[in-house]
Amino acid sequence: MIVVTGASGNVGRPLVEALAAAGEKVTAVSRSPLSHDLPEGARHVRADLADPSTLGPALEGAEALFLLLAGDLLGGGAPATEVLAAAREAGVRRVVLLSSQINATRPDALSHGRLREFEEAVRGSGLDWTILRPGGFASNAYAWIETVRTQRAVIAPFANVALPVVDPADISAVAAVVLREDGHFGQTYELTGPAAVTPREQAAALAEALGEEVGFVELTREQAREHMARFMPEPVIDGTLDILGEPLPAEQRVSPDVERLLGRPAGSFAGWAERNAPAFA
Repeated sequence: MIVVTGASGNVGRPLVEALAAAGEKVTAVSRSPLSHDLPEGARHVRADLADPSTLGPALEGAEALFLLLAGDLLGGGAPATEVLAAAREAGVRRVVLLSSQINATRPDALSHGRLREFEEAVRGSGLDWTILRPGGFASNAYAWIETVRTQRAVIAPFANVALPVVDPADISAVAAVVLREDGHFGQTYELTGPAAVTPREQAAALAEALGEEVGFVELTREQAREHMARFMPEPVIDGTLDILGEPLPAEQRVSPDVERLLGRPAGSFAGWAERNAPAFA
């Protein structure tokens, strides 16, 4: 049995599907009821990583665990060591943590302290562990849905700053590999797309996928900051803008890990846009 937390999201949902398609028994864990049907061989259990006492039914019979922290858990919740202790006591032998590239490139980032705590707990858990550190997600472009739909325009800062955003489907595919196969103990993999792309290039890819012109309106850093302040804590805003506007060389580097683990090139942003064009139509 493989347990997948965060099973309703952009990574967890396709991971459940991939594992079930491979013949694995899967427990899909989320804090709320699922809004979609599960594939054959999967079951749903409601539980909350912020409260390890709720994890018992989800972990029953589990051999492997995929840990994905929801966004609102990044700043609080039970100690990571309690979550790992619950897994160990339930008989889990393998754990895969979805972390972030930021823990390598900006180890003091305030926004990622909770993930750093989990990385440390995973390494000290006594379990067969693997850590996945993706860069920015291609699906962050969902933030542009409203303006693309209503104005046929992407409105964003740093039009010409390129980052190798990763397709969440590739993260799920990599997670499925390391959850099922041996040989990944003690490894930390960095997951990126196959090439760095700018926001302006992403807008062009959306235009191609939609078959319609999509313009680009560039915000200043201060304008972007004002917009982000509506839904994001202040320390997170500044750190995010630093990455988007002044990325470090390591954050612009294309990692070979996706291709090496999957035996195929990482998916491009254009490919992601083509699959997800209906959301922007």
